[in-house]
Order: sequence, then structure tokens, then C-alpha cells
Amino acid sequence: MYSGKQLNSYESSFTASLNVDKWPMFSLLEPEFLCQIRMMCMFGTAGNEALLVTRDDDVYAVGSNASSCLGLGEPLSGLEPRRIDQLCKKNVTDFAYGSGPHVLALTSNGDIFSWGHNGYCQLGNGGSSQGGIPTLITVNLSGRKILQIACGSHHSMALTSDGEVFAWGQNNCGQVGSGSTSNQASPRKVTSSIGHRRAVCIACGQTSSVAVLDNGDVFGWGYNGNGQLGLGNNVNQPNPCRVSGLQGAFITKVACGYAHTLAMSDDGELYSWGANSYGQLGTGNKANLVTPIRIASDKGRFVDIAAIHYNHISVGVNQMGRVFMWGQCRGQSVTLPTETRFESMNDVFACFAMPAVTYKPLEVGFADTRKIADSLCRAFDDPGTADVRFSVEGRMIHVHKAILIIRCEHFRSMFQSEWLETDKE
Repeated sequence: MYSGKQLNSYESSFTASLNVDKWPMFSLLEPEFLCQIRMMCMFGTAGNEALLVTRDDDVYAVGSNASSCLGLGEPLSGLEPRRIDQLCKKNVTDFAYGSGPHVLALTSNGDIFSWGHNGYCQLGNGGSSQGGIPTLITVNLSGRKILQIACGSHHSMALTSDGEVFAWGQNNCGQVGSGSTSNQASPRKVTSSIGHRRAVCIACGQTSSVAVLDNGDVFGWGYNGNGQLGLGNNVNQPNPCRVSGLQGAFITKVACGYAHTLAMSDDGELYSWGANSYGQLGTGNKANLVTPIRIASDKGRFVDIAAIHYNHISVGVNQMGRVFMWGQCRGQSVTLPTETRFESMNDVFACFAMPAVTYKPLEVGFADTRKIADSLCRAFDDPGTADVRFSVEGRMIHVHKAILIIRCEHFRSMFQSEWLETDKE
């Protein structure tokens, strides 16, 4: 259990800029604990698990603990945050999670820790035994600095600083990209078709994988029953295949939902393909597409996109900061990108995705939410900010001329006229 530090009244008046009301799990946490959080995420097939990183670089877990996915070394669940010792002081910068669930944690040094469900070798530890505590993945990744991590339902991917793509885990549809359909127990470099070209972005659907190369090309592999690989057919691919329908577009980022794919070009254009039963492609209808189509051309230039294999929702934000959503939104099928009143894409996932999970960890900022009255109370009798002193029964009281003028007609007259007191303390 977290034993929080005693915060002074000034510190405790600060709250995370995240609206915790949008995330029920976080709303149960003590304000003193919330004030210490710098990063948090929700995951799990019901959105009932959470991971939290504090400003002191400690890592905590709370929730249901299915498949020991909280990394506590025991199967017990709970609503009180408990510390994950193996990750503390490691400077965790990112998390990725599957449906088992299994979890990956990325550190600033480029190391990956894994734990949780491992029935399909998705932890990359060389076997299929469940991982109760975070364990460093070393096979084939030792000496390599990892920049990005991604998880499908039961497979995992990593992108190195050299632009290499590694994959492991369940491979029944070829989602590991090894050329076969045998599960991969340890990370293995994806080389077929890509060769030695550098990748800059990776993403995972439920049972598919996508990578963007530094020349703007997109490659997909794995399950393709809904056209989510964008290859013009519905044939599964055990090796990476280039998405030829994006000719002329220089893609910089991809995001994968359960069975659909989004792509964003360097000039802010959006493309989508794959499953569309809930309108998640944003085309205005519910017909699946096996090749990319441009969408939201009337919404301005986009600067970011989001989706996650847990659900069928799509989100994007344009350069004006306007957040759009489409797809399965709280049971409703929204077939065209619809502007919201949210300020962040994760707010969409909190309020409209099913389950409500973060598509990536939330970096929590801190905003001063003190009321004006609170600030005035603290300023009363403060010699450091006061500009007037009164002597009351022999005691000096420090006050503020401006506040006296605002609050009292007598002092308003005194300080705005030729009264002798105007220039006196």
C-alpha cells in the first residue's frame, strides 16, 4: 500500500490536470497520492486494471489483477495502490498491454520488462509460463535500445533505435512476421520484405501488425480477414507486405484498432482501411475496405491519431487542437469523424470507448486549481506581499491596499483622494 508523504497545504492544493472523474478507477485514489503521479494508464478487457508512475519514479498497480497482470507477484486484486518493486527507480516511460492481459514496460534506457498472461509466449521470456513479476527481456534485445513497444491481443512488438522491428508471441495468423504460423517464444527480428530498411513506427491490431518505414512506406502482416492489412484482399500474410494503395502519401504514423487501421501522412492527411462494422473507418458507411481510403479531408490538417486493439473506436486531433471521434462510441455507430468538446484523445477513450482504456499512458501535468479565496487567505498578514500596515492594539497587521479598495467604500475613498493616510503605512 502507498504511504504518501506529508504534503504542505500549498502542494496539496495542486491536482492532476487529468479529470479523474472520467476514469472511475482513479477517482478512488487519495488526493495526496494523485498529486504524486506523473504517468498513469488503464487496461484490461474490462478496463479494471491500472498502472501508475509517481514523480519519485515509483510504480504502483491497482485493480483486478487478471492473469497476474499487475506484476505484484501474487494473484490478489485490490483498490489500494501497491508498489511494483521491480520497476521502481527504472524511469518507466511507456506501457503496452494485450488482452490476456500481458504487459510490457519500456524504460528510458531502452529496456523492456514483461509480465502477465503468457499462454502464447507473448512475454518473450523463451517459454509459456505465466509471469507474475516484471522480468527484463534479454534474448536478442540485449545491447539494443528500444524506442517503441506495441501489443496485440497475444503478441508483442518492439522498435529499436536502429529502426529494427522485433516481434514475438502468438503467431497463428502470421502476426509475428516470421514466415510461419508457429508461436515465437523470444523476440525475433522481422526481416522479410523489409530487409535492412529502417522503421519509424509500429502498431498492433488484435492479430495483425503494421510498421511504417522512414521512406513513408507502410507494411502489414498477420490476420487480414477484414482487410486490415490494406492489401486489396482478405488473405492472411505471414510476412510483411507493402500497402501499395498509399501511393503518393508519405505516412508518418499508424494506429490499429481491433480489426482496422488508421494512417496519417506528413501533411496531415488521414487514411483508413479494414473492418467497418461500427463506422470506425470514418467513411460515412459500414462497409469494410481492403484498400486505404482518405477520410476527414474537410476537418483540417491532423497532427495525431489513436486507436487500440481493445475496441472499435478511432480518434484524431487536428492542428487547431480539435478532437474528433468515430466508430463504436458507447454503443452508437458514428460513421463520420465527429468533433467533440474534449481536449485530449484519451478523454474520448475514457468516455466513449468500450472498454474504457488508455490508448497510451497519460502523462499527467499539474495545474494550480486553488480558488482565489484560498490565495487571498494565504496572503493575509504576509509581509512579503503586503503594501500597507495597520497597528491594532499594539500588533502590526500586514494588508493589501488593492484588496481594501475593492472590499470597502471607506478605504476606496481614503486611497483614491488626498487623505493624509494615502501615503502612510
